[in-house]
Amino acid sequence: MGLAIAEQALDQGISVLGISRTANEALAQRAMPEGASLEQWTQDLSDGQAAARRLGDWLASLAHAKVDRILLINNAAILTEMAPLEQVSLDELARSTRIGLEAPMQLMQAWLHQTQKWVDAGWQGQRQILNISSGLARRAMASSGPYCAVKAGLDHLSRCVALEQAAHPHGARVASLAPGVIATDMQAHLRAADPSRFPDHSNFVALEAQNMLTSPDEAGRKIWRYLNSPDFGHEVITDLRELGV
Repeated sequence: MGLAIAEQALDQGISVLGISRTANEALAQRAMPEGASLEQWTQDLSDGQAAARRLGDWLASLAHAKVDRILLINNAAILTEMAPLEQVSLDELARSTRIGLEAPMQLMQAWLHQTQKWVDAGWQGQRQILNISSGLARRAMASSGPYCAVKAGLDHLSRCVALEQAAHPHGARVASLAPGVIATDMQAHLRAADPSRFPDHSNFVALEAQNMLTSPDEAGRKIWRYLNSPDFGHEVITDLRELGV
């Protein structure tokens, strides 16, 4: 889905900086309209502090007077083994929290800190933060406690930052969006889980069998329309299925 969002941005002539474990060759070879550019950093977000420092330095180097809009989209997360908490390794728990919550928090800090300097210097562009959350941030599910907790934390972090930014005369707009049930590797991971340790296993098998999954491309298009909607950020906690985009 992150790839689909990046493609939407590039197609609209917007430059993209992608941060992920590996570079996407298909995206790198994609024909882009005039004005768009792509930069890809291979970065393990389990070290979010290094990624945030690099992002801050990169933002400081931009000729920001030529930028009229800047977006931060946090889409990274990992699923631990689908099992009761006592059966998940300590290493998995730590990595899940670092990638899904700590890294987005650190990236938001670096992004807000640097772009606020632009504003203080007179920049009047638009700032937006979109955190990709989940319905599981708002509904508990057995054997997925780490993922549910990380996404619930991301929701609440978004609420806090939105309050802070609303106090600024030119604050960033913030939203935490549940995208619905998307046909990604996450769904395959859920269907491959051991039903004896994952009580909701049959529900996710049924979603695929009944063609209830949204394609990443369709989700990416809808998310992009939401990012360009005047309603973006009016409600901090949102669900793509309820937005009518």
